Amino acid sequence: MPTPVHTPKTFTALPTTRPHTPTLDRVDLPSDLKTLSHDELCVLADELREFLLYSVGQSGGHFGANLGVVELTVALHTIYNAPYDKLVWDVGHQAYAHKALTGRKDKLTSIRSRGGLTAFPERSESEYDTFGVGHSSTSISAGLGMSLASRIKGEHRKVVAIIGDGAMTGGMAFEAMNDAVQQNADLTVVLNDNDMSISQAIGGFSRHLAKLWQRGLAFDIDKYGNILMVKREISADDRRVRHYLHMATDAKETLEKIPAKLGTNLVQNIGNLLGKNAPPMPLSDKIAEKVHDHIFPDNLFKAIGFTYLGPFDGHDLPKLLQVFERAKNLSGAVLIHVHTVKGKGFLPAENDPITYHAIGKIPKTTTPKSDKLTPKKYSDVFGEWLMDKGNDKELVAITPAMCEGSGMVDFAKTYPTKFFDVAIAEQHAITLAGGMATGGLKPVVAIYSTFLQRGYDQFVHDVALQNLDVTFAIDRAGLVGEDGATHAGVFDLAYMRCIPNVIIATPSDEHECYHLLNACYEYQGTSAIRYPRGAGVGREIIKDDKKFAIGKANVVWRSDNFTNKSDKKVAVLAFGTRLHDALSASQEFAHTTHTPITVVDMRWVKPLDTALIDELIHQNITHIITVEEHQLMGGAGSAVNEYLASRGITLPIKNLGIKDEFIAHGSHAEQLAECGLDEQGILGTLTKFINKNQE
Repeated sequence: MPTPVHTPKTFTALPTTRPHTPTLDRVDLPSDLKTLSHDELCVLADELREFLLYSVGQSGGHFGANLGVVELTVALHTIYNAPYDKLVWDVGHQAYAHKALTGRKDKLTSIRSRGGLTAFPERSESEYDTFGVGHSSTSISAGLGMSLASRIKGEHRKVVAIIGDGAMTGGMAFEAMNDAVQQNADLTVVLNDNDMSISQAIGGFSRHLAKLWQRGLAFDIDKYGNILMVKREISADDRRVRHYLHMATDAKETLEKIPAKLGTNLVQNIGNLLGKNAPPMPLSDKIAEKVHDHIFPDNLFKAIGFTYLGPFDGHDLPKLLQVFERAKNLSGAVLIHVHTVKGKGFLPAENDPITYHAIGKIPKTTTPKSDKLTPKKYSDVFGEWLMDKGNDKELVAITPAMCEGSGMVDFAKTYPTKFFDVAIAEQHAITLAGGMATGGLKPVVAIYSTFLQRGYDQFVHDVALQNLDVTFAIDRAGLVGEDGATHAGVFDLAYMRCIPNVIIATPSDEHECYHLLNACYEYQGTSAIRYPRGAGVGREIIKDDKKFAIGKANVVWRSDNFTNKSDKKVAVLAFGTRLHDALSASQEFAHTTHTPITVVDMRWVKPLDTALIDELIHQNITHIITVEEHQLMGGAGSAVNEYLASRGITLPIKNLGIKDEFIAHGSHAEQLAECGLDEQGILGTLTKFINKNQE
């Protein structure tokens, strides 16, 4: 008897008041789900989706992926016994429903706020968060580790890793799948296939999933645990059909593979589907098996050694409950393939999943428009520079699945043959750039600081060691506010400046960013430029022919009495965008204390402008303060310390940056204040530092 089908409720607007959710309100922990009937669980799924619409509207945050896994999350927590059984979420973009069902529903509107819930699963937050995530493609490795630990300890925990199709493009996921089979581990992988990461899914893996969907067949499991191949309905108006057919083999190639003995009716039916005219007619079991055997080769997951189930409709809750209940008794490595729609149940997000990947808070009041120009985001500055360089025949641009976030959309459209989105594959992106450089091209790798960490060996071995001409445009350098410690780019200076053949620039505003991009690109070797998330200070970019010399800093301000003799004379060396608060603080300090002081935009961490430092020493400075939005250990201030030590110069020096700890999520302003990197914090440091040394 077929399971009943659940059609999720659809919404068109974000609720501004908490919706009425009587069934959801009965659920405090996953164990409460087991007391609900299937009909009640379907009602709960609709209420949970509406509650997520409300809560994310209040807090901002990841949106589309969370709406897409409501039914999947309800099914998993109903069938498995968390926290004893382990549910491992990949990336964490889809974990809001999980948080709501694991005792954190009433705190969900605090997500991403200082002191509130984290943006991603975090072990210290809940026993139901089995692994801290934030970076992609880790869940299968972590889940495999949990499964092996359970086996060694003689426990009987079930382990389920939930991973998106975008995250599956990360090579680490395939490494883990290979090892799971090698270890004969009991591990279930749920592949949440929504045809998206942030952008639309691309590449050979997406094409393979498209073929699995296109064929209209599925591997199901009966109540005895037997794997069966069944026919699966494909609706002609399913929006996924268009993309899957585009990604899959074209109609002519598919039709040519059909054995003639299967008859013209079958050819016509499949031809209609591929021609987007009509859904396929039901096929007999015998013909379905022949179609499977002759047209579609064994799928990737089965070839690796996984027991494969699916594809299933990820929004059909009764079917998911049935599949998980039966599949949890299987042993070995099992993959359950489900299709979900990113933004499911909220029509604007279904129609525009890229825009609705994440949203901001619903404004509390209408903010009056300002006549002032909105400062450009640094990613837009990079995008503008990239477009301006587009006609350079040697330039190519590479991104690991961050086209929109890195400001590359216009370039990708204008220069499609010079743009390479390699999916979530940072290691490959960097070595690909190295290979292109050996072929006489000038690759620009646009990558977030926190994701460059994932390709460190490739950065060292495949680019810098060979002194290849690759430019790294490093976005989201520094603290990143609500995304928290997992996405903070606060280690890049330390792990790059120790590598030979690398130069590193730290622009202080939009104009500096544009021209330092030029300087790095024109350099014949490995170069990196780091800039923060968000907008600049509103400085106009003047596109003149002036070239920024490599390794030369810029003195931006000196107090009127700086040339006077004094027993206290201060140099503030700023690296990056903290320059402007450092300048304001220094001017205030000079005004109130009449202490001679100069402020320098250092521009370069490597090579460091040692000539300027020597000049400052010659001018009898008595105190140095360095300022950077980066970890103190190994950062730009450390570079200054090392140089002074090498010269045998001893004078009071204070490094101002991020201390030896991970900084929790909150607004960027709150994080800067916590680290003493805002104007008041820098002023306070100046005052204490100078007064202390005066005593």
